[in-house]
Amino acid sequence: MLIGLLTAIAASICYGTGSVLQAVGSRRAARMSPTAAGTTAHGGPNLSSTAKAAMTWEFIVGTILDFVGFGLGALAARLLPLFLSQTVISANLVITAVLSVKMLGIRLSRKEWTSIGVVCTALVLLATAAGHEGGHHAPMSTHWWLLGITLLLMVGGTVAVRLLGGGAAILAGLLSGLGFGALGVGVRILNGVDPFDLTALLTDPALYAILVAGIGGMYLHTVALQIGSVNGATAALVVGETVLPGAIGVLWLGDASRQGLGWLAVLGFVMAVAGAVAVAWYGKHEGSDEGAGESATPAGSEPVPERVG
Repeated sequence: MLIGLLTAIAASICYGTGSVLQAVGSRRAARMSPTAAGTTAHGGPNLSSTAKAAMTWEFIVGTILDFVGFGLGALAARLLPLFLSQTVISANLVITAVLSVKMLGIRLSRKEWTSIGVVCTALVLLATAAGHEGGHHAPMSTHWWLLGITLLLMVGGTVAVRLLGGGAAILAGLLSGLGFGALGVGVRILNGVDPFDLTALLTDPALYAILVAGIGGMYLHTVALQIGSVNGATAALVVGETVLPGAIGVLWLGDASRQGLGWLAVLGFVMAVAGAVAVAWYGKHEGSDEGAGESATPAGSEPVPERVG
């Protein structure tokens, strides 16, 4: 349990730091391009602008951290109940919010700090209540269903986001979260891992669901960071990444809380999701004075970062 928790916390730190670095790279790429050059007819980022964002050094380092976080998260998904591993990993929103203060010029309000405290408290409750993780076996039909649903979400979501344009940040964040959630489920049920069997691994539809979910989720998260609030996009990701995998783990994979502490696990789970969403909500709607800051920026100097979230 302890090794799994430490692994999930490390994954959360990698993901949170990576999100902020990717947001910095996305915004720097946007400032270097003409306003209309990187958008579709619907106002969303086109593939060219997304590719330019992905070529900045900040985005590359952030992506490397994402890959490290993916590896650590995959290990945590096999060591812990999904409702615990995914919730701890999704607490990267706290890391994102705190680092955004320094790297994106964001000022967190008292409500935001309170929400962060709620998330941290919820994680303590979850760790206290979590029992054994369930099994790693699922019927092959479940593996095929996972691949089919993942393809539908990632391909359909990409089309929808491009059609909706600039107003699709929350949708893109939610879909990326669902993709990462599907990735966690796929890792949990993947055949050929223990004991290692290359043939079973390569013929398992869950492996390809993992690849589709990882690539599609990363693309949609990049789009969300380009067109919306970093905290808002990450909060939507948290909901998608946490709720569905946690429910699947409890209902179908045998994840459980400690005897008599089921209520504490439910309380911690609800508090974690609510606190994560509150971080983004208050960050997006609190008043800020970034307009005044930008107007005071001397000509030719680096503009004051917008308030993100």
